[in-house]
Amino acid sequence: MSASLSDCPLCRDALLTAPEPGVELLLQRPRYRVVRVQDADFPAFYRVIWQAHVAEFSDLAAADRLVCMEAVTAVEQALRRQLQPTKVNLATLGNVVPHLHWHVIARFDWDTHFPAPIWATTQRGADAERLAALRQALPALDAAVLQALESVPG
Repeated sequence: MSASLSDCPLCRDALLTAPEPGVELLLQRPRYRVVRVQDADFPAFYRVIWQAHVAEFSDLAAADRLVCMEAVTAVEQALRRQLQPTKVNLATLGNVVPHLHWHVIARFDWDTHFPAPIWATTQRGADAERLAALRQALPALDAAVLQALESVPG
């Protein structure tokens, strides 16, 4: 592994036998993996992480771009079917970690930051009852995400 790859936390995480702290590994395939981020304010927060170390989406071959977006789409569709969120946010920032990964986040008009991005300033206090209900739905949501990914090659 080159020095730059050894400095990449997403490359290091791909080599771990146990999930990285703060995430739950749902699926690992040769080309991508899917994790659920353990975020107290945003329980339905997933990442689709490309396994190879590339910084930009355009670094992928056309066939790989299709697979990557099919995986992102499958996660988004599972969130929409299971939760009926107000919106699903898709983001691939990579400013802090320049390794291709997509954030797929179910958003609700009652969440602490809506309509602003989750990284913006808090708009309101947390709705503990709704968050608890959402957390209880996570096992079924994870199962739905995995089922949606069954048809996506890896």
